[in-house]
Amino acid sequence: MESRGSVPARPVSYEGVWRFTAPAVDASVPRARHAVRDLLNRQGVPIDTDIAEGLLLIVSELATNAVKHAALLSPELAVEVAVGAEWVRVSVEDNHPYRPTALETDHGQTGGRGLLLVREITREAGGACDVQQTARGGKIIWAALPLFARP
Repeated sequence: MESRGSVPARPVSYEGVWRFTAPAVDASVPRARHAVRDLLNRQGVPIDTDIAEGLLLIVSELATNAVKHAALLSPELAVEVAVGAEWVRVSVEDNHPYRPTALETDHGQTGGRGLLLVREITREAGGACDVQQTARGGKIIWAALPLFARP
């Protein structure tokens, strides 16, 4: 932010964008979660513990979806972490064209609730999530959360 006559605000030391890729295999799910956790710690991001736990669960769910549903057409997934002064955004990108939707809860099903869980965690934290198409025909599923819990 900038006001008249003042020096432009400088980014906080932990702000930035990081991206890494991984093969779309089961072993990449915990690796993605640990990589995001380690990045937040290494950068000194001041994130509430509950928000961080929710964020890591979101990373696991999004990476799992890419592995289970997109690996055939997208042998690699990309994880991006963007951190601002008051928020963190994680996204998982794959090259599969299918655009998923959050499924309604069906108590008879044993799966299919990953995006519903992502939406609920995001909503409870006061954040936002969505699915976007990429220029190459794939998709990016992202969730942005505040660093600090709502009062």
